[in-house]
Amino acid sequence: MEINVKSLKFDADEKLLAYVDKKVSKLAKFFDGVDVVDVTLSLLSEPDNKNVHIQAHIPGEELIIERNARTFEEAVTEAVDLMKEKIVRVKEKKFDK
Repeated sequence: MEINVKSLKFDADEKLLAYVDKKVSKLAKFFDGVDVVDVTLSLLSEPDNKNVHIQAHIPGEELIIERNARTFEEAVTEAVDLMKEKIVRVKEKKFDK
């Protein structure tokens, strides 16, 4: 699985990039069909101003989750948990046919 991380309006440090890579790489164990995952980290002008946008490319579908939180770590964790649930639902739907 290929993980692409982009940071908008700021430069992400190595610690944050390693955290994102560690969390997102866990998605591969829920469905082997996940080819590419694009993660975009950005700053917003709202109180919960850290935004994470995760887009998973699987054959025949694109799954998108977006979360805002006070820290990038919180937003990444929430987004990955939701993406995991979404991937499991898609996998079950594809293989129950």
